[in-house]
Amino acid sequence: MSNIDFFVFSSILITIAVYGAVKNRQNKNLKSYILGDKSVKWSTIGLSVMATQASAITFLSTPGQGFKEGMSFIQIYLGLPLALIVVSAFFVPIYYKSKVFTAYQYLEERFDYKVRALTSFFFLLQRGLQCGITIYAPSIILTTILGWEMTPTVLFVGLLVIVYTVIGGSKAVSYTHKYQMILILSGLVIVFFYLISYINEYLSFRESFSLIKIFDKNNAISFSTDIDEKYTIWTGLLGGFFLSLSYFGTDQSQVSRYINAKNIEESRIGLIFNAILKIPLQFFILLIGTLLFVFYSLFLPPLNFNDNLVSFQKEKNYELYNKIKEKTEILFEEKKVLINNNMSNQSSEIIEKNIEIDILRKNFEDDAIKNGFDYEKPESDFIFLHFILNYLPVGLIGIIIALILSAAMSSTSAEISALSAISTIDIYKRFISKEENPEKDVFVSKIFNLGWGIIAILFSLFFAQEENLIESINIIASLLYGNVLGIFLVAFFLKSIKSNNIFYAAIISQILVFLLFNIFEDKISYLWFNFIGTFLTSSIAVLFYTINRKL
Repeated sequence: MSNIDFFVFSSILITIAVYGAVKNRQNKNLKSYILGDKSVKWSTIGLSVMATQASAITFLSTPGQGFKEGMSFIQIYLGLPLALIVVSAFFVPIYYKSKVFTAYQYLEERFDYKVRALTSFFFLLQRGLQCGITIYAPSIILTTILGWEMTPTVLFVGLLVIVYTVIGGSKAVSYTHKYQMILILSGLVIVFFYLISYINEYLSFRESFSLIKIFDKNNAISFSTDIDEKYTIWTGLLGGFFLSLSYFGTDQSQVSRYINAKNIEESRIGLIFNAILKIPLQFFILLIGTLLFVFYSLFLPPLNFNDNLVSFQKEKNYELYNKIKEKTEILFEEKKVLINNNMSNQSSEIIEKNIEIDILRKNFEDDAIKNGFDYEKPESDFIFLHFILNYLPVGLIGIIIALILSAAMSSTSAEISALSAISTIDIYKRFISKEENPEKDVFVSKIFNLGWGIIAILFSLFFAQEENLIESINIIASLLYGNVLGIFLVAFFLKSIKSNNIFYAAIISQILVFLLFNIFEDKISYLWFNFIGTFLTSSIAVLFYTINRKL
């Protein structure tokens, strides 16, 4: 990366961090620090909610997902609009009526402290792990670009976020999200048009989709009823609905975004804003991934998109590297000729050439690993990054890198802020210190912000061997979200269910979910566990209530 690009991306990131630290540095009490004095408008809420979801993982793994598997991943979001409507209709008014700082405060009002403590624990476990992933993702960028070691890179990214999160609190997080999201959306559009301009040297936009169709990457909707297929319209509408409902309705990283609003109306508009735009945004990002597949069918791809692996293999086994490189280049040119000459009538030949290339590239990767290369991530997480670094002009590279790192900062700051809020309100203020001391409370909350930031940094160092970052996040969420959502749905709609009924039901349900996932991991799509967890928790609670009544 050039000095100009380094200056551009570092200037943007420092500006964001300073702005976040200054924006709301005068926090006199927890209402100001955690809720931002409830002064946030719907536009900021809408962009903040979106930015919380749009982590660096979104811009590393999702295009890679589109490149490798096509558009099928979009189905995970099919249930999201309906989920946000439900949250707006039922969850938001309840939270505002209860005047809570956290979602789990409400559960003590409805049940008792045990249920509140249990759900708080589930959240801390889940978000603590996921926060580590969101820090690890951008670290890949800096290690690739700057050649830094992973540990100091993780420390740099984590500490950058911690600074303004600790100083500015929740309001600072929301306002930095607003400008981070504007930057992110602008960058995506720029990358899209550059990608199209390169492809149009050989293929029209329509012809590009013909190539996508040949490789079955236009598979946005699948009506398959196979329960082991990860992404179908059924897993999206049902599993995706429960995943989104739990995420937006019960996850403090999201709840804290919209309960900061001036009123219920502003909160609802911000959520509906997301309901309208989320699927098009994710579709757009996946489309970039599939167009990258088209691009690298026309422009020679590297033997591996991880430049570190290629450099390692050139040094360790140059003979093999050179041999595979020559064979790959020959096959690639043959495939390219087929694509540019009557593509529709030569689809089988194109697919066959692509398979031969993939086999050679896989042999190259396997040999590198055999020779001792520590393959931290699959190459799918490097595809988007490779295009940015090699095909965008100087200056713009710095902006796009800043885009990705801004996304990391936005999601990580929201998660750390939420973890701190739960630790302060649901743990410290509930069980340790109930005295009214605003200055001390804010100080303790800042300490929790710092502590969770450090824990997230430590967790991030354990995710190097995960297959796909965005999928890892969704798996963790799916195993825990359903149970928590079941607790909230019982609290909202089954008023006769008592504390002990739901408390023990939640524990049993969570154990069963882990057991079922361990047994049927390869047979049941992880998305179904959002529904399974919700169903088990609510059903067992009803069963316990029925038994107690009869006794």
